[in-house]
Amino acid sequence: MAKILTYDGTLRDGEQSEGITLSLEDKLRIVERLDAFGIDAIEGGFPASNPKDIAFFERMRTMPLTHARLAAFGSTCKKGVAAEDDRGLADLVACGAPIVTIVGKTWDAQVTRALQTTLDENLRMIRDSVAYLKSQGLEVVFDAEHFFDGYAANADYALACVREASQAGADSIDLCETNGGALPHQVEAAVAAVVEALPGQQVGIHCHNDSGCAVANTLAAVHAGARQVQGTVNGIGERVGNADLLTIIADLELKMGCVCVGADRLRQLTGVSQFVAETCNMALPAHQPYTGAAAFAHKGGLHASAIARFPEAYEHTCPASVGNTTRMLVSELAGKASLVAKAASLGIDLGAYPDKVQVALDDVKAREAQGYSYEVADGSLAVLLRGHLGAFRPHFTLESFRVIVDDHEDTGARAKDAMSEATIKIHVGNERFVATGEGAGPVGALDSALRMALARFYPEVADIELVDYKVRILDENVGTDAITRVVITTRDKQGSWGTIGVSENIIEASWNALVDSIEYGLIRMGK
Repeated sequence: MAKILTYDGTLRDGEQSEGITLSLEDKLRIVERLDAFGIDAIEGGFPASNPKDIAFFERMRTMPLTHARLAAFGSTCKKGVAAEDDRGLADLVACGAPIVTIVGKTWDAQVTRALQTTLDENLRMIRDSVAYLKSQGLEVVFDAEHFFDGYAANADYALACVREASQAGADSIDLCETNGGALPHQVEAAVAAVVEALPGQQVGIHCHNDSGCAVANTLAAVHAGARQVQGTVNGIGERVGNADLLTIIADLELKMGCVCVGADRLRQLTGVSQFVAETCNMALPAHQPYTGAAAFAHKGGLHASAIARFPEAYEHTCPASVGNTTRMLVSELAGKASLVAKAASLGIDLGAYPDKVQVALDDVKAREAQGYSYEVADGSLAVLLRGHLGAFRPHFTLESFRVIVDDHEDTGARAKDAMSEATIKIHVGNERFVATGEGAGPVGALDSALRMALARFYPEVADIELVDYKVRILDENVGTDAITRVVITTRDKQGSWGTIGVSENIIEASWNALVDSIEYGLIRMGK
């Protein structure tokens, strides 16, 4: 089994993604997680490009790593400057990272037009920079920028560039598909040519995803002989992103018989994906390969029925091998098997009540027709199914609620900094309770008031937190009479769940979703 080295660029290339900014502490936490996962090299960025990166490399000097090694990123020396006199190379040597990655031009047009120097001078810059860094006792990765464009335009010169780096002592020559436009067959042919031209030299691959082929290109490179793969977690990066390193690792281990992190650590894949997404303050796409919430989700009734008998027919690999799980989605497409399987995942043995299954399924389908979507509302579905089995007793009943939105500031015709106040009247057993809460919006005010009302009877509500709120108008053609769907995400110490409300009145839809979120949270706690 071939060992493939993994090189993560999330902290540099990933942070170049639009909308993503990592603090110093964010970067350190990601390093810790990737180290525990078994990544071989973690690139920290330019060691002297800005105060945050300077501080990062300083902190990394005293941060112990159990597996990974830190890499610093830079470029070859400037034209006309000796390597030992180049400030950028000096910063790489001084930063303390054991691995340095330097980017150099390999496309003749880039050399003459972007660098505005001669082809021979570019070869000198590559050769001297690698040799100097090696003389300082560092491991050197040479990133051959625009290699595939350069190889297509002038193969002899592109190969001459990587040959100079190899002869100067580069530990790995990583071929960069910089603009993301190459296709797998082109990448495989070019990598094979480099492997043949440089026998015994470690070759790596670095791909961007502009043509949607970054992962496929990386796998093609490995097939051609590359032994180091670069990428970012979840594929974040400039423009449309980099190759997703997690997908690459899973494909290499599960599909190509290679070893990257090993089977035991591979089970952390989904957790790593979610951790980095959360740290980057971004939602992990549901359809992310291997790690997304929908990666092993089944909606059609026939699929769900077959899963129980022959899971390999619809799941290309075992979800547990990458730390994910099979999910049964319940919708108007669902059959009895889907509903029974989904109920089981919620701790409800619906199959033990065969006379209830069809009734519950008909109810789900009728509600879906009204605008409900239980695919994103496990909490509401659990409450509904328990109701059909007679196993649900409401923890409280509503007498009434009222919401007031008040703008205190005189800003003319436009409201500014408006606050909401909600008053609710509920009954818990034989007791009646009235509470008033405030919030920036009506839903926040309702949530605050409901918690105040319930805290006396169920202090556990303090551990239940509303974390997301989404509104969708289902029929925009009818204007203000349109049906509104509200989905609320709530979490406690054990995890999160979704609930849903549907109504022509957005406040009523929000209230119903909010009630289900609290009810299900208390059920999870055994109340």
